[in-house]
Amino acid sequence: MLRAYLLIAILIVAGSPVAAQDSTGTASDAVARLVTRLDLEHYKATIKGLTQFGDRRQGTARNRAAVDWIEQQLRSYGCSDVSRLTYEFQPPPPRTPGQGPGGAGRDTTRAAGGGRYRGMRARTGVNSDSLRQPDARLRALDAEASAPGQRQEVYCTKIGATHPNEMYIVGGHMDGIGWGEAANDDGSGAALVLELARIFSAPDVTTDRSIRFALWNNEETGLNGARAYVEQRQALQGKEDPAGSGKYPEPTWLGMIQHDMMLFDHGMPRADGTLSPEQRPEADVNIEFQSTSKFADAAQRLAWVFHAANEKYATDYPASVGPHMTNTDSGPFQDLVAAISLRENERGAQIGAGWDPNWHQPTDRYATYSDKDFRLGLNAAQTTLGAVAGLVGARLK
Repeated sequence: MLRAYLLIAILIVAGSPVAAQDSTGTASDAVARLVTRLDLEHYKATIKGLTQFGDRRQGTARNRAAVDWIEQQLRSYGCSDVSRLTYEFQPPPPRTPGQGPGGAGRDTTRAAGGGRYRGMRARTGVNSDSLRQPDARLRALDAEASAPGQRQEVYCTKIGATHPNEMYIVGGHMDGIGWGEAANDDGSGAALVLELARIFSAPDVTTDRSIRFALWNNEETGLNGARAYVEQRQALQGKEDPAGSGKYPEPTWLGMIQHDMMLFDHGMPRADGTLSPEQRPEADVNIEFQSTSKFADAAQRLAWVFHAANEKYATDYPASVGPHMTNTDSGPFQDLVAAISLRENERGAQIGAGWDPNWHQPTDRYATYSDKDFRLGLNAAQTTLGAVAGLVGARLK
């Protein structure tokens, strides 16, 4: 079965219209050339740019400033149709004892979204103690509390030349929590999306189909930004507006690809709950689909396309495919279209079991991560760029 899906994925990628002619008229691999435009230092600089706004908690001035900065970046790249989606967010009432996660009857043998916990587990949670952040400057930056009300998130589009009415959505969330800088969760995923928007928006790049680059807000409160997008735009898919214009404000969704926590793969916690300070030798890019979703078969096929792209284009780290996508912005899409997510580890069975000690903690700062960590995120970017470029028929002029 594994070989069958790999073969399908390889055929899909190989059969995509990605060959280009260079100036001498000889065939060249446009996808490979696009992947070389990804650069470790540029990726790191984009993450660093996001961390200037601290944890970017939703409902704060620092979150709104980060949204403004993201829009400026997208416009500077020349990305088309830079837009904001506006919605209202009212926090739900606090849970009462015995309700929700951690309450009575919780199955502690399984992670959220499926999958069994394996090996050692460490304690996880969201830090809410400002004094655990030793950096006074960052502590002051993160001090403003979230307030209910209007929220915004930014997206832009690479418009397809021959099928502008069809698109893939490439997403990452820009908000964070925990009194740190949210460098990994999810500066690493948001920066990946920004880097792909930069490369695909170059004037010498054309695609047959469209790509939307979405920087979700309110992920940490329950995927509210992605849910708002689905609620407002699902019914607009494939509708030409104005009629006869050849313009499609919401092209038909072909797939949704989410990126959430890309940097930290240091292995399982030790018996005392600590983790290795070094990246584990088996570090890889995790590609996940949700086996219980209505589009599970299509999502699994899409996941194997990404696996094949990783084999062909990623420079350092392999990929693995798993069936338990959960707790990220691809969730609201999973029963509507093929949806997958890319991560540093399995979201439920590994991250949920404490494999990333910086998750929602003051230590989620740019300075925490090594170049090996950043390079893992870069390999995820190479994987997505390679796969999406093949799927949309990318060419170089």
